[in-house]
Amino acid sequence: MTIITIDTGTTNTRVCAWQDGTLLAEAARAAGVRDTAITGSTATLMQGVSDAVQDVKQKAGIPCDAKVIYLSAGMITSNVGLFEIPHLVAPAGLKELAEGMTPAHLPEITDEPIWFVPGIRNHKGAVSLDNVEQMDMMRGEETEAIGVLSSLDIRGPALIILPGSHSKFVKIDAQNRIEGCVTTLGGELLEVITRHTILASSLQHQFATSIDSPSLLQGASQCLQTGLSRTCFSVRVLDMFASLSLNQKANVLLGAVLQDDLQAVKNSRAFDCPPDTHIVVCGKEVLKLAFATLIDHDPWFNGKITVAPENKSLSAEGLLALAKRKNII
Repeated sequence: MTIITIDTGTTNTRVCAWQDGTLLAEAARAAGVRDTAITGSTATLMQGVSDAVQDVKQKAGIPCDAKVIYLSAGMITSNVGLFEIPHLVAPAGLKELAEGMTPAHLPEITDEPIWFVPGIRNHKGAVSLDNVEQMDMMRGEETEAIGVLSSLDIRGPALIILPGSHSKFVKIDAQNRIEGCVTTLGGELLEVITRHTILASSLQHQFATSIDSPSLLQGASQCLQTGLSRTCFSVRVLDMFASLSLNQKANVLLGAVLQDDLQAVKNSRAFDCPPDTHIVVCGKEVLKLAFATLIDHDPWFNGKITVAPENKSLSAEGLLALAKRKNII
């Protein structure tokens, strides 16, 4: 059985080809829903997805007339994507997401139907200034969370941390359903502060390349005491008057930004996250270890910490699990 999975985000699309559970090939294009938001047209996104699909089929040696099952998740189902599906309302898990999968025909990409996974929103009530902090939503991360649960055999309650440009903290309830999520701009903040502020010269436009625990924890501690903005400026002070390495200074900033994210998790009303919650940290190696280090040294957290092994496509893992539940494959 040949399967192609499509994961479209804000700026990029990743496509993988699978044969009987084995990854055959992958391809990517710098095309995402941001292109639609900027131009008002889906043409660039449609072309990018189509090109990536044709590329991966060629790499995998899939004949033009072969029977292929197409599965897709992410921002591609948003109002600036290619096939809009309303969010499901939390709590929702494997069963609800599989039931919500919807096929659509997009002949610009393939003559076969493409199965799309809906996103999840925290609640269905009206959003106001009074309750906006309780509201959040995801498109793509719900599929990644299913990939984490299925590949690591995680049982809730748990909190899955998915670092990225927009970091997602996904709460899993006792029935292994997604209870809700909290989103931050952690990744974008690191990018902007490191490369587009006065700290660019202090950090030489570079992120932390490895974990330096004392520097990371100092950044986190100072952020708790004096706030994120002040701690950021401390990186410039350290650059001018201390003898820290570039990586140490980058760790101070990293600790501050990630600690600010963890404060959101502790204090958010978007979901209930007791201190003994099992934490599962995913993502790139440095970010995973940074989050795990901060949580391990934070007396507020006292639950189990699992650092997930590197997985190139949690989205694909989730799509395959959902398709099996739906009896598509």
